[in-house]
Amino acid sequence: MSRLLPLLICSLLLGWTAPLSAQNPVPAESASSWDLTELFPTVAAWNSERERLLGEFTRIAQYRGTLGKSSNNLYTALHFASDLSRQAQRVYAYASLQQDEDLRVTAAQERDQLAAAMLSAMNQAIAWINPEIITVGDTRIRQFMSENPKLAPFKHQLDNVLRQSQHTLGAEAEQTLAFFSQPFDAPSAIYSMLENSDIPFPVLTLPSGEQVRVDSQGYGRLRSNPDRSVRKQAFDLFWSKWKEYRNSVGMVLNSHIQTQVALSKARHFNSMLERQLYEYNLPPSVYQTLVEQVNQALPTLHRYFKLRARMLGIEKLQYYDVYPPLVSLDKKFDVATSKTITLAAMQLLGDDWVSQQSAAMNSRWMHIYPQQGKRSGAYMNGSAYDVHPYLLLNHNNDFDSVSTMAHEWGHAMHTLYAKQAQPFETADYATFIAEIPSTSLELVLQQYMSQHAATPDEKLYYLGYGLESLRGTYFRQTMFAEFELSLYQAVERGEALSGERISQMYGELLRRYHGSEQGVVEIDELYNNEWMFVPHFYYNMYVYQYATSLTAGTALYQKIVTQGQTGIDNYKNLLRAGSSDYPYQLLRNAGVDMATPAPYQAVIARMNSIMDEMETLLDQQKK
Repeated sequence: MSRLLPLLICSLLLGWTAPLSAQNPVPAESASSWDLTELFPTVAAWNSERERLLGEFTRIAQYRGTLGKSSNNLYTALHFASDLSRQAQRVYAYASLQQDEDLRVTAAQERDQLAAAMLSAMNQAIAWINPEIITVGDTRIRQFMSENPKLAPFKHQLDNVLRQSQHTLGAEAEQTLAFFSQPFDAPSAIYSMLENSDIPFPVLTLPSGEQVRVDSQGYGRLRSNPDRSVRKQAFDLFWSKWKEYRNSVGMVLNSHIQTQVALSKARHFNSMLERQLYEYNLPPSVYQTLVEQVNQALPTLHRYFKLRARMLGIEKLQYYDVYPPLVSLDKKFDVATSKTITLAAMQLLGDDWVSQQSAAMNSRWMHIYPQQGKRSGAYMNGSAYDVHPYLLLNHNNDFDSVSTMAHEWGHAMHTLYAKQAQPFETADYATFIAEIPSTSLELVLQQYMSQHAATPDEKLYYLGYGLESLRGTYFRQTMFAEFELSLYQAVERGEALSGERISQMYGELLRRYHGSEQGVVEIDELYNNEWMFVPHFYYNMYVYQYATSLTAGTALYQKIVTQGQTGIDNYKNLLRAGSSDYPYQLLRNAGVDMATPAPYQAVIARMNSIMDEMETLLDQQKK
């Protein structure tokens, strides 16, 4: 299951506005809906394969006790387990994607649970493999690797297993933990149902008479409304409703945090942070440097808020003033237009990139429009190695939707390039790498739109959008990371976490980042409940990697601009590398060292440069 998260890449609500739920579902045969028959032609076929795999899992035990006898025995066992994993992920992808079309459908929920149970059964069946590899020992395993070329696809996997020997338990203990893999995921599943299906969100009547349900999609739309009173009403309604569930959601999140802290202790880690950095062999200085550099750069974030207040004509910026565009843009971006613009922007990356993406975008890989019950937000699921990536969007015909499309296709193209160059065993990629193509393609799109703007106001819109992306990805995600780490550290100190306490902790960080004491942004206490809206807190310290990925993506984009074809090849080679090496080393090979201040300082320099350009345009308009 560890492969699934990097290949189920989600977009946070960073500033793109999710649309209202459609009144009627999109027809399954529509080109705007993905074609899941490429995975399985029918539910019956899916279930037949699931049941077959459950029977196959029992055969893994025949290799137990044989791994150290010969290199061929080792290869045979690893290949058998890998092949089953590849097939199981296809089964899981089908159930997960189908459920997300409409979370209200009980039968789809049950299939998703059955698929998760199947993965849990597989994890239980293979739990003995890593402990046995460690028992065989470093010397003999490396001897096997040198003498048997068939083990080449497993080289990095084996190296990583040996590296983690001190944190790998015995076979019986590993199998016991595997028994609990599905219950460990329960907090996230419960939260998802609450957010997307069960909370009865209120309805807001706009001045036009239109009624909007203020759920996650409606809130995403309304928080950028040009009418300040509408924004405030949307904020107050949305967060008041969430507050009613604060005790319950606090208990759900606390359960997740407690579980992960216990797992960290079980694996002999001193902290959750150590465990998460160790998983991908990241030096602690990566996380430390990010947080230090972001906190040193808070004056730049505050400069942005002051510019926002100036452009919106607001004397005292409130938290509900953070999301509306700085300049109105009277343009609609339907799906066809969004595809055309995205492909035009990607010309920078060469004909092979554009031809692949164009063919893929015109296939039925996407579920594009919102509908009632559909999962909110956006993601790319690339876990079906033998098929292709699938993308869930909620397209609203605005520029946010174009940017989201570019973001998710960055993930999809990463998956395609990796699959072309890597076998299944190394075609996935670490979370630390995963958000680089998505955020860098957003940057490519923003630069393209800014360069092709027809008027100064349109240029200001795209520059402002770029600023908001930097705020949302660089500063906001690091704030989330600090908050999430504080939760883990509180539990590690033996402290209790209630919903009220969690809101208090979040509010303290929210005010520091937004300069409330300096009078930059005023934040109502009700908005301390915003943490309840972020599903990524159930993804085990995922969020800081948005900020590091944007930083690395900015550095790689700069290499493309300054080095031309050499920079493009460097970028694509990173994507092709998959998980053939540790992510920190892959980035160093690409010329970016995330343990040093330089890449982070370059992001801040870019942000200040954008604000300089915007202020010049504004001053010119005044003359």
